[in-house]
Order: sequence, then structure tokens, then C-alpha cells
Amino acid sequence: MADQSSNQMWGGRFAAGPDAIMEAINASIGFDKRMAAQDIAGSRAHAAMLGATGILDPKDVEAIREGLLTVLSEIEGGTFGFSTALEDIHMNVEARLKEIIGEPAGRLHTGRSRNDQVATDFKLWVRDQLDAAETGLLALMKALVAQAEAGADWVMPGFTHLQTAQPVTWGHHMMAYVEMFARDLSRVRDARARMNESPLGAAALAGTGFAIDRHMTAEALGFDRPAANSLDAVSDRDFALELLGTASICAMHLSRFAEELVIWSSAQFRFVVLSDRFSTGSSIMPQKKNPDAAELIRAKVGRIFGAQTALMMVMKGLPLAYSKDMQEDKEQVFDAADNWMLALAAMEGMVRDMTANREALEAAAGAGFSTATDLADWLVRELGLPFRDAHHITGSLVAKAEAKGCDLPDLSLDDMQSVHDGITQAVYDVLGVHNSVASRISYGGTAPVRVREQAARWKEILG
Repeated sequence: MADQSSNQMWGGRFAAGPDAIMEAINASIGFDKRMAAQDIAGSRAHAAMLGATGILDPKDVEAIREGLLTVLSEIEGGTFGFSTALEDIHMNVEARLKEIIGEPAGRLHTGRSRNDQVATDFKLWVRDQLDAAETGLLALMKALVAQAEAGADWVMPGFTHLQTAQPVTWGHHMMAYVEMFARDLSRVRDARARMNESPLGAAALAGTGFAIDRHMTAEALGFDRPAANSLDAVSDRDFALELLGTASICAMHLSRFAEELVIWSSAQFRFVVLSDRFSTGSSIMPQKKNPDAAELIRAKVGRIFGAQTALMMVMKGLPLAYSKDMQEDKEQVFDAADNWMLALAAMEGMVRDMTANREALEAAAGAGFSTATDLADWLVRELGLPFRDAHHITGSLVAKAEAKGCDLPDLSLDDMQSVHDGITQAVYDVLGVHNSVASRISYGGTAPVRVREQAARWKEILG
């Protein structure tokens, strides 16, 4: 048998051998200390309930309350000494509480387990993140509405396949993202409402024989009700998966917008100018202004998607109720939430600061035969042609314009009539990009009047 000292596995940080390895793999304090405030809030609610139900002496409850406040102040002040030997935030807090108040600290855990304690702490932490996401989304949506109002009648090209399709308005494009982020906001609110049941008091898995009042602790912690099944309460991580799922869809939306900002801010497009606060210069090329914040937002979606996949893999094979696998439920959630909040804040800042180049937008709006559909619609509406015939005639006119090296509005009436003799001078009224967007008055259309209606509606909703 090889000498243990010759095996690199036991070297370095694991020089003490298997005990050190077990401590390292078992400990979660390195990351779950982020839930300290939630852990102490849960313990305070639990202690108050134990006192109200007569399970604990009021003197013990008061000692626990004061001791927990001291622990919280130490943690917030940066003077608390975290120990990996104590595994997690729950045991670290309880051990310090015992140092401060003595024997009463041992009574705090009456009627609960670390299983329901950690589920409660994690739920409270996730709920706080959903509240923060709501705040971030509302701020971003307000910034987009402000951009939409400012450019409600500014014309720009609308794209499909990143090819010029039809003219739209800047305001309409901004309001498209308002609708996308509104769905994200709806998912945030749905997830929060669905998760808002308290696991506290479910104990290890079967509940407890103590006459606890779970409704009291649920109310104290802002939950709507206690979770109805103790097995499910301690083994459920759907709330974390919903956070990650919601974050993933929202991050995808942020990434799509970030991609557009990268394209639009390029020298080839010049549609927008991003502020210096969210751009960087090149280390070698002095003329460059790089949209780094947008690019980093675009990249962060991978971390968030990855976190969702990781937690799904942790949970997919677990029998009820609790398994130690579930300790792996937090690091990726913490990372994803951090990056989601950062991406929301950065995008809101970019949107507030960015300046649209109205002249460049308008110049691009009229290029690429963007009013071809308006011409086809005019042939249907004014000459009564079947749309397929109108489509064919318009295609012939586009080919003629291409051959002449001009756009559709630059064709002469003779050119038009050489393809169809029924075309009149009135056709030019629909070939300008401003006329085109103004005509799109259907509900949800790009006409400035519709954009302003939607912006006003959202301003009222957002407050």
C-alpha cells in the first residue's frame, strides 16, 4: 500500500487527511453565511412563538431575542468569526448565541430541525431576490418608456432576419422591450406568490409533537400560510428553480437587447451612442468605444442558464425528504441572482443614458426598399388587386429600382406605370417612411399615435 504522505490527495489543504476532506465537503458556511439575516429572522420568529405557546419560559425567550440581535450586529459589523467546523450558518449562529446567553440558547431549536430551518432561510433569501428583481424590472421599464416617449415619431428600420423589413418607430421598438420585461415582472410576481408558504415547523420531515403555532411564525415572517405537508416543506426547492427559470427568461431578454445595443452602437449602424459610464476605450486603438456593459450582460445569460441546469440535476433523482445533495442548492442560485441583479441595473443605466441618433435612424429607415409592403397594400386597397398580384408587381418595381440604383420613392411615375398602368401619383403618399409608420394604426401598431397611447398606459401602470 502506498504511503499516505506520497499521495497528493492528502497534500496541501488536506494535509490532515480524511477528517479535513470530510469537513471541507460537508461545510457550507463559506457560502450560506449570506443567509445570516434570514436565519436570525427565522430564529427570532420561532423563539417568539415558543414563548407565546408556553413551550419556552418568557425569560429564555427574551434572552434568545437579545442574544440573536447581538449576533446579527456582530455579523453586520464584520466582527463575527465564522467556523467551517460548525458546518453552516445555522450552527455558527447557535454556537455564538450559546457563548453569549448560555443554556437558553440550547432551547431555541425546540420544535424544529435544520431541515425546516434551512428551507425557511433559503425561501426568505429567494423571496428577497424576487423583490429586488421586481424593483430592477420596474426601473428598467420606466427607462424604456421614457425613451419611447422621446422618440415616439422617430422612424427607424424594422428588421426580420436582420434584413430591412418595414419602417417602425424608435418608440415602438422601445415599447416592445417594455412588453417583454412586463412578462418577466409577471413571472417574478407569480413565483413570489406561489413560494410564499412557510416550511418552519415541518421539523426534520414529519412535523413535531410540540404544540407549536405554525401560523404565527408564518405570519411573523411575511408568509401567506404554513406549508401544508411537512415532507414536501423540507424537500421542496421549486421556489429556487422558479427564481432561476424566471431569471433565465429575463436574462435572455436582456441579452437580446444587449445584442441590439452592440450592433446599434457600431460605426456601421450609428443608431445609438452609449454613455462613457457603460463603455470602455481600447488599449491600443484610440478611436474605439467598446460597449462592454452590453457585451457582459449578453454573456451573463450563460451563467444563469447554467445555474438552472445545475439545480435541476441536483434535484432530479432525490427521494423524499431531505438529502445532503440539497446543500448544493445555493451557490449557483446566489451567483445567478447576483448576476441577474447586476445585469438589470446595468441595462437600466444604459437605457437611461443612451442617446438615439435620429438622423441615422431615419436614413436607414428608408433604405432597403422598406416601403415595399406599403406599395403592395396600396395596390390592393386602391386598385382592388389580389394581394398575390400586388406582391408580384411590387417585386418587379423593386427589381427596376435596384437596376436603376435607387429606392422605390425615386422611381418616376412612368417607371411605375410601365409595370402596371393603373398606378397613379397618389402612390407616392405611401412610399415615404413617415407616411408608412403613420398608417400602421392597428392596435399594437407602430404608428406614433399608438406608441404614445401605449407609453401613457404603461406610465399609469408603473406609477
